[in-house]
Amino acid sequence: MDLNAESFNEILRFVDLSGVFANAILGGIAARTARLDIVGFVILAILSGLGGGIIRDTLLQQGPPVALTDPAYLALAITGAVVAFFVPFRGRWSQRSLVLLDALAIGSWAAVGAQKTLDAGLGWLAAIAMGIVTAVGGGAVRDVMLLRIPRIFGGNTLYATSALVSSVEMVVFSALGMPTLGSLVAMASGAALSLLARRYGWTLPTEVRIPRPRLLTDVGRRLRRRHGTDASETGGEPPA
Repeated sequence: MDLNAESFNEILRFVDLSGVFANAILGGIAARTARLDIVGFVILAILSGLGGGIIRDTLLQQGPPVALTDPAYLALAITGAVVAFFVPFRGRWSQRSLVLLDALAIGSWAAVGAQKTLDAGLGWLAAIAMGIVTAVGGGAVRDVMLLRIPRIFGGNTLYATSALVSSVEMVVFSALGMPTLGSLVAMASGAALSLLARRYGWTLPTEVRIPRPRLLTDVGRRLRRRHGTDASETGGEPPA
């Protein structure tokens, strides 16, 4: 591994930890909304900031989850809970900062999850799935604990879709032998798509309505009209 790759991995780790901190604060904000105590703040912060990575590492069975082996992760998650407990984060700039860090974390976590899955010897489809799980798993667990429908199931701006795009890009660039560039592209595109979705309200459709063919509609209308005419002529009810 060259120096540039090592330097970028350090940057990626910094963004990764920043995402843990930001999502831990978001978990604390959710705890405040639910009027939980400090224990609830800490639990939701840990689940929100570390849940996706823990699920990924548990499924990959490549040793203990990194959240338990690297003290910085758990320490930042708890710190985020404490900060959210004392700071309401109602200001416009503080909210924007958290949104930006969360968006960067989506691409970063998706890239890390996909690459770790490839390093474990699994295929590209599993890598994409684990990339998405890493990015959105913590938020989904947090929402379930609060008896909410997880935001990845719809009704919100693009979230899991951003993780999907970043995971696919990471798999493609890894197959081309450029994982470092892939991490950069995945992180940037995932963040950009998430921010643009928030800005313009992009969502996925919740249902698809297939219009009835006009020919069938016309035939049904003629049949109803004919049955109505027959009933009026005979003075009885239309046939069943």
